[in-house]
Parts: sequence; C-alpha cells; structure tokens
Amino acid sequence: MSENTTEKLKTDLSSNLAREPEEAARGLALVQQLLDRGEEAEERKDLVVGEEVRKELRDTLAELHPADIAYVLEALPLDERLIVWDCVRAGRDGEILVEVNEGVRETLIDAMNRDELVDAVEALDTDEIADLVEDLPPDVVAEVQEGLSHEERAQLRAAMSYPEDSVGARMDFEIVSIQDNVTLDAVLKYLRRLEDLPDHTDQVFVVDQHERLKGTLPVDRILTNQPEARVQDLMITDMLTLNPLDADTEAAQAFERYDLVSAPVVDETGRLVGRLTVNEVVDVIREESDEEAYGAVGLDDDQDIFESIWSSATARWLWLGINLCTAFFASRVISYFDGTIEKVVALAALMPIVAGIAGNSGNQTLTLLVRSMATGQITESNQTDVIKKEIFVAVINGLIWGVIAGLFAWLLYYQSPDGKLLGITMFSAMVLNMLMGAIVAILVPLTLKKMGRDPAMGGSVLLTFITDSGGFFIFLGLASIIFA
Repeated sequence: MSENTTEKLKTDLSSNLAREPEEAARGLALVQQLLDRGEEAEERKDLVVGEEVRKELRDTLAELHPADIAYVLEALPLDERLIVWDCVRAGRDGEILVEVNEGVRETLIDAMNRDELVDAVEALDTDEIADLVEDLPPDVVAEVQEGLSHEERAQLRAAMSYPEDSVGARMDFEIVSIQDNVTLDAVLKYLRRLEDLPDHTDQVFVVDQHERLKGTLPVDRILTNQPEARVQDLMITDMLTLNPLDADTEAAQAFERYDLVSAPVVDETGRLVGRLTVNEVVDVIREESDEEAYGAVGLDDDQDIFESIWSSATARWLWLGINLCTAFFASRVISYFDGTIEKVVALAALMPIVAGIAGNSGNQTLTLLVRSMATGQITESNQTDVIKKEIFVAVINGLIWGVIAGLFAWLLYYQSPDGKLLGITMFSAMVLNMLMGAIVAILVPLTLKKMGRDPAMGGSVLLTFITDSGGFFIFLGLASIIFA
C-alpha cells in the first residue's frame, strides 16, 4: 500500500477517533499498512524508514481508544501483535488489558516484565484490577495490593470474593452519595469540588449516616429545580436495587427492560456498596451472546484466533470426537437396514431429506428455548405451556411439510411401482422425526439447565445426532414395515 493511501487513512482516522465498529476496522487497516511498510523497510535493512514507521505506529495508536486498540490486537497474528503492543504508550496498557479477551490477554502479559505489569495495573480502578487478577502472576498482585489504600484493598477483596457471573464482580465502587437533609445548592457545591464525576453518572445516591440507601436523585432534577429545594422532597424512593450476588444476566435484563444507565448495589443490610453501569451491562450481553454462539458448537468464546495450531486443534477434539461417534452410530443404524435399501434403492436418496428437515426444525425450537431461558421468559410456571406449544407446532409443521415431501417423493418416483409407498413412507417419517426433533430440542436445554450447565453448550451437536440417527431409524424402519 502506498504512503499516500496510508496518510489518507490516517487523516480520516484523526478526524474521527475510532468509536464505531467501522472506524475500529479502519484503524486496523491503517495499523496493518504501517506494519507492512515496516516489514518492507526491515527487508531492505532501511533503519531510518523502519524507525519512522514505528513512530507513525505509536502516534496512530495514541489516537485510538483502548477498546479499539484491543480490537486491533485481537485481529493480528502473534508476531505483529507484539510489535503493536510494544508501541503502545505507557499508561494505557492497563486499560487495554481490561478490554482484550482472555486468550489475547495471556499473550500480552507474557510479553511484559514484572515492573511493566505492576505499573499497568496500578493505574486501574479496583473493579478493573479485579477483572485481571486471575491472569496476573501472584507476586504482581501482591505488589499492586501493597500500593492500594486501605479502602481500595477492601474493595478489591470484595470484588474478588463474588462469583464471576455476579453483579458484585461487575459493580463499580466509584459512587457519589449525599444525605437527604441538604439542599440542591449544597449538592451542586459538593459536585463542583469533585475532580470529575464517575462515568455514566445519571443520578446520585441518597444515604443515611450509616450508608444505607434511602433513594436516588437524578442529575436532571438537580439542574432543573430551585437551589433551595431539599433533596428529601425530590429524591426517588421507588427505585430498582441490585444485590451483589444477583446474576449479572438478570441485571442486564432489568437494564434493558427499564432503560437504565446505572443502578445501586446494596448488601443484605441495605447499605450502598457500589453501582452497576450500562457499560458493564453491554459487556454482559455481548459475552452472553458469544458464549451461546460458541458454546452451541463446543468452542471457547475467549480463545485467541491466532493461538498455536496445536492448541486450536486440541480445543476442538472433544466435540469432534463426539461427532465422529455419533456419525458411526448413524452409519450402524443405516447398515441395519441394508436389505431394505437394496430392495428400494430410492430410500438412500430420500433419507437425508428427513434427517435434514427435522434437524432444522429442531434447531429452531432449540434456539427459541435457549434464548428464552437466557432472558428469563421461561419459568417453572409457564414451562409446561411452552413445551405443549412447541410440540403442537412440530406436529402441524410435520403434517404440512410431510404432505409436501410425500407428494414430491411420489412425483419423483411415480413411474416406479413403489412410488406411492415411498410417498406414504416419506410423509410418516417427516411427521414422526419432526416431532422427535422438537422433543429433543426441548429436553436438551432443560436437562442441561437442571444439571447446572449452560443450556446452549453443545445443544446443536446433540440435536443433530438424535435427528440423524433417529431420523434414519424411523424412515428405514417405516420403510421395512411398509415395503414388507
């Protein structure tokens, strides 16, 4: 890529710092072009140009948001990733470590020495440090804790004590709290004395002398009411509160339902211990979506796409092994009906249709149930109604598409004396296999949930196994009876 093109991209990037996905992609394109230029300079042993490119790379990264640098790092092979990481300005590496996924984070931490890690982590807030603790060497964690104040150490211990998927592990300790016996004028003076407001401050929290939450005061009420008005007259007492042990996914649903920007987190005694903000909720929703998508096929959502070939291969062995076993099982089902297939060769051509349609239908049911479970729409009280509805849907679709498939089978082989029987076999197998696919698609996530596992984990793999093996058995079994 020419230097002129690189300069144009850099100008575009400078005029609109990368915030949207397409801008982050543009930043990645610019970084890759600079890396290519640097590689060419290295091949020519041109040290001057090489140093100029590294300076441009440092300047470009300085203009990018930490989340966009994380995007760039995740999209680069390991050798190029480490070159870019080396060009990141000191003081920003901690923020970037928080943003990248765990697989990439490991490679970046491995490339840093102890002092660099300590400096990077010490610049973070306690809730962000808690996110990194599991990936950091113990001696680094110990030194970082020594540099924290007593209050910050207590906050860090609290954040680390909560389960990974809880509100407590996600909450922010930066909160602005006031008491209810003051005026708005006093509140404004207090806010002006702060160096800056915590991110996503849409409300301040009203507490008593024991830090127990009494209500919230939206910022717009502070700004639009008379300075002499008292907090107790304007505060909201009917507000959503979260407990540190609440599931983060349930909190995310509440944020989506009530269009929240932040929400207070209180302990069992009603004491305000932190707040949950919309930026963390967005992360929860994205991570949950990734887990469902990757988990459905047995993959880890935090893997590095450029990790070693061997690691990538071994990470996929479990479900590939399961698939191989299920494929062999399906082949044994088919071989059991060799005599029937030899008698009516057309069965071999029609057999995959039955399994494929039932698999697709089952996947629709599976996706609907997994998503409804994730959003909490399926409960113990309505679970039976949902199951009945999905079974009836499967029966109706089985009858309609069974008729269509049966007619097609008959039309394809109408010249054969077995054409009519093939149509009847196709119709019957479609109805039964689509019904079986729906039942399996219902049982798999419900069973996994009862076992305490992710309902999406490997669901499509198990469903495909059942609809293939069961579909072949039903289709060929019916054929054996009908053509006997």
